[in-house]
Amino acid sequence: MKLTLERNALLTGLSHVQSVVERRNTIPILSNVLMGGEDGRLTLVATDLDIEVSESVQAGVDAPGHVTAPAHTLYDIVRKLPDGAQVRLTINADDRLDVDAGPAHFTLPLLPSGDFPKMTADGFTHDFTLPASDLSRLIDKTRFAISTEETRYYLNGIYLHARDGKLRAVATDGHRLALAEQDLPSGSDGMPGVIVPRKTVAELRRLIDGSDTDVSVSVSESKIRFTTGTVVLTSKLIDGTFPDYERVIPRNNTKELVLDNKVFASAVDRVATISAEKSRSVKLSLDQSNLSLSVNNPESGQANEDLPVNYDSDAMEIGFNAKYLLDVAGQVEGQDATFMLESASSPALVTDSDDENALFVLMPLRV
Repeated sequence: MKLTLERNALLTGLSHVQSVVERRNTIPILSNVLMGGEDGRLTLVATDLDIEVSESVQAGVDAPGHVTAPAHTLYDIVRKLPDGAQVRLTINADDRLDVDAGPAHFTLPLLPSGDFPKMTADGFTHDFTLPASDLSRLIDKTRFAISTEETRYYLNGIYLHARDGKLRAVATDGHRLALAEQDLPSGSDGMPGVIVPRKTVAELRRLIDGSDTDVSVSVSESKIRFTTGTVVLTSKLIDGTFPDYERVIPRNNTKELVLDNKVFASAVDRVATISAEKSRSVKLSLDQSNLSLSVNNPESGQANEDLPVNYDSDAMEIGFNAKYLLDVAGQVEGQDATFMLESASSPALVTDSDDENALFVLMPLRV
């Protein structure tokens, strides 16, 4: 293989694929990026056996071929080259990769391209397209609630499925739940409900960050594929059954609390400064148009702050994890957030004044 391409094009391609590669690998080939040069293009592929990302960039190909080289090392080299430099990639007589850019010269070890694992990408039953901004919204509104508890592996991702004419994304860790939906794209009706793993969600969100293009999505029972521009991300799905989340959404709570979301978030952040690290507990005391936030930590002291709110139901006290409150507040786009409450031991339903297609559920803490 012998080819030349512009440094920025190579850097962009490598940045799209190399983040999938784990820093520590027991299988050496998984530390490498597969590079194939032919027909005026350089194709880059990286995988961790669960996710595969490929990118194709323009290149002047003098001699076609395929090689694998250390992904992070190559990325770091290209990142440090001068902007606009022409990079020449050549397999030398010692079966090593020469990387040349002006006076800079590097030689990297290679592993056989035939050993590089390929992820099969067939059997997709549903294909649909949606704007990157819509997909970003579904991710952002829900991913903070993904569980990190590995024993409940079926909660370690976003549950993407068709429901009542909507494409719906749901995530929960058992303590909070986030749901966002949008009109069902053409081709997605009847798609199997799939659980997209946490790492895949993070990689996808990074790839489409700030993008104004459409994303093509293909779904099967075991894999999902996202295509945006020249980048293709293929991932295995979590093989498990997502719980019946509808049962935990409190639809009949009667006590309505409406508050200024930014003012509330700032107050929670302030009083939580002295909350215990483990529970991060904040008590909300409600009584006729007034909300009192308080924290009592025997080791750190006390804090409280009063806020004017819209509330005309019975007085009540309820506790929540401050971080969870702030996570939800961070996804409320409107000026007001509405909390539908029932009792100190019942889950709270939170909605956004500017987004009727999203909701959040918070389990209370004992305070």
